Amino acid sequence: MTKVVSLPGSARGLFLVLLVACLGLAGCQGRERSEDPPEAGDVVVARVNGVPVWTSDVKREAVAQGLIGEGEPLDPASEPFRRTTDEVIDRRLLAAEAARRKLDRDPAVQRRLAAARERILADLVVDATVTGAISEPAIRSLYQEQVRLSRQTEEIRARQIIVATQPEAEAIRKLLGSGGSFEALAMERSLDAATRFNGGDLGYFTVDIMPDSYAAALKSAKAGQTIGPFPVEGGWALVKVEDRRPEEPITLEAARPQIVRFLTYDQVRDLLEKLRGQAKVQTFLRTTPDVPGQPREPASGVPAPADTPQAPKEGTKP
Repeated sequence: MTKVVSLPGSARGLFLVLLVACLGLAGCQGRERSEDPPEAGDVVVARVNGVPVWTSDVKREAVAQGLIGEGEPLDPASEPFRRTTDEVIDRRLLAAEAARRKLDRDPAVQRRLAAARERILADLVVDATVTGAISEPAIRSLYQEQVRLSRQTEEIRARQIIVATQPEAEAIRKLLGSGGSFEALAMERSLDAATRFNGGDLGYFTVDIMPDSYAAALKSAKAGQTIGPFPVEGGWALVKVEDRRPEEPITLEAARPQIVRFLTYDQVRDLLEKLRGQAKVQTFLRTTPDVPGQPREPASGVPAPADTPQAPKEGTKP
């Protein structure tokens, strides 16, 4: 006997709608009785009133719940697989009960089922559209193009000592000139808690992320040179340049998520433009409320979302 998963009220309603979708719209119950594996290598892991539950059914549910990614394996001997199998069984029982009560015949429920069906079909056509576009060669090609177009900047590795006054900074500068250790003086004298205890080490950085005073002081400094003192927020700074090197371009793996989003959006946008061009679409929405004495805005289509991925620009990294 299976244990029915407890869900909040709002989630239960949506859950039930999605569960009975195949009963109310596609008539898939009959197909599920088939003993032919729906996918290569599928095996029956359970039966509900004679209807088989396949391995692929369980994996699809696991993907929907975010337990695994699309195409990732799920060990049939694992606890997540057994737990998800129980949830698929519960879903079948709830769907059958909904059909027995004729809940799927209610007009409001049928509209919700139709909307769920539209979402599923829309997702399928998007997947089919982008599958060919989001290939490894396409990802690498866009990555290489953006690396080629990106501006080559320089990284600096430096150490700093921050003190309260200019005279104190000048005194430390004299100690450095007489052979004092920058790292030791940073640990002893610097007020900057973030870098003091590692000898003032700032690591590698580009000057564009630093305050203007640092950018101006370090612009032409060479490796091994000590700059300052110069005024900074909180006092006066002495900076020792340890190294300068060309900035490493972003790696392919770090850029991959944004490239995939851009390619996906690009393909879907082209498809939607084509479909809208072929269809007769009318909208009756006003973008602003009526204001007395001002003309009414004409109806318009739905604008692109604010977080639409933008094409990588020349001179920037993807």
